[in-house]
Formats: sequence, structure tokens, C-alpha cells
Amino acid sequence: MTAQPFTEHFFHAQDDLRLYYRDYGDRNAPRLPLLCLPGLTRNSKDFHDIACRHAPQRRVITVDYRGRGRSAYDRDPVHYDPVVYLGDLQQLLAVARIDRAVILGTSMGGLLAMGMSAAMPAVLAGVILNDVGPEVSEDGRQRIADAIGTDIRAASFEDAAELWRRGFIGAYPQLEHEGWMKLARATFVADGNGVRLDYDLAIAVNLKAQSTQPLPDLWPLFRGLRKLPLLALRGALSDVLSAETFVRMKREHAGMIGVTLPDVGHVPMLDEPLAQAAIDDFLGGL
Repeated sequence: MTAQPFTEHFFHAQDDLRLYYRDYGDRNAPRLPLLCLPGLTRNSKDFHDIACRHAPQRRVITVDYRGRGRSAYDRDPVHYDPVVYLGDLQQLLAVARIDRAVILGTSMGGLLAMGMSAAMPAVLAGVILNDVGPEVSEDGRQRIADAIGTDIRAASFEDAAELWRRGFIGAYPQLEHEGWMKLARATFVADGNGVRLDYDLAIAVNLKAQSTQPLPDLWPLFRGLRKLPLLALRGALSDVLSAETFVRMKREHAGMIGVTLPDVGHVPMLDEPLAQAAIDDFLGGL
């Protein structure tokens, strides 16, 4: 039997909620560790392949936010909030004894990386943003708000993969069966009646309440990354990060490396050859 390429850990947030993370690679590796932050309803499983790719050179941490994956669900939905998540990440860094790291943030994870530039700037050694910026296209925002919190179940991972293929073929027109299965296994979890979404549906409470309000101005947080190495990835078919916002990001951060990935929407899975090459080069240069 092949040994599991990561160790599993639990820690307690400031409010004592039990949270989960995976730890790949050697914690004493000389290269900067990589902290991977998933999207709104996602979890640590999304980063397994990229963590395995980089674990021979550096330590890689992937996390389940509260209410996702193997982390405990919060009894009060008001705590499903970015400010609370930043506090949880601060606690994780302390528990994992990480003083500086490169942050890879997908979607909401990228927004949290920007938030870290204000809340804990000394931690950041570089940032990779995956299909997210300081402006979120309204079509994508409403699509996410409409979909989140719906209790979606399937009889098996195979059925879930087909369900996801029908729903998201527009974002992944080139994805084959193996890719849909990988996505289904990262999105769903088995229970006694088949498989269900691997997050607390109550995450939708805050999001739906906020979806009718304009987003705050996030450009000041993005400008907090100006002095840092920055790689930004954008899916060419994205309905969340527009081409216009991507161009402005480059103007605001002259050193930003911007890479547009063809034939993929929100969000790139980071196994695209162009994404892999861009991340390899970026990390290799730090």
C-alpha cells in the first residue's frame, strides 16, 4: 500500500471550533512553505495534486475552513465570514509554526490572501491568485449566490460527476471523465444515502443576505500586494474575473505576472499545463 503523502491535523480556532488541515512535505524544507486557500464552498482536497507536485521541494499546507470538509460546522452562521476566516488562518499559522509563506488562493481564498496583506502582512512572501481579483463580475456573483446552499445529493460519485458535468460543462468544455470524477470526489462526501455536498449549507445564509448589496471596495487590499511577488491566473471563460479587471490589476501592480488559461472558466483546477508551468516558474523564482 502506498503511504499517504500528507499528515492530517486538527487545531482549535480562537472560539474553540475544531478545524482541519493537511500537511505535505518536510516542515524543515529550506524553501518557503506554500499555504493553499480554497474557494467559498471548497476544501483541502482541491489542492492535493498541486501539493504533491511541490511537496518534494517545500512544505505545503492545505486547509478546510470552518463548515467545510473535515472541519467542524459552526452553530452560528454569522461566523461564516471572511473576518472570522482570517482569524482562523492566523491561528493555523501559529499552530503550524509558519512565520512566512507563499499564499495560493482560489476564488474566495484569493480574497483572503488580499485580506492577509492588511491583517498579517509580515507573513506574506508572495501570492498566487487563482481567478479572482478586487472586483467580482456581477453575473458570477449572482450565479454563486443562487447556487450555494442547495442540498444536492447523488447516489454515487459517478452520478455526482455526471450531475456536475451537466451543470458546469460551460466552465470546463475540455474536461474528460477522469477530470469530472476528480472534481466530484473533491466536491462531495459519502454518507449513508449516497453522496452529499461536503460543506455546511448554512454558509449560504450570510452570502445570500449580502448578495443584494454592493461589494466593498477591495482595491485597497489588492494594493497591499504591490510590494510582493504576485502571480494571477485567469480562466479565459471566467464569469467572476473579467478581462477588464485583469488588465487593471496589471496596471495597479506593475510586477504582476498575469496568465490567462484558455478553455476554462471559474475556476481553473490548476492541473492545466499552462497553470502548472506558471506556478512552477513563480515558486522557483522566490
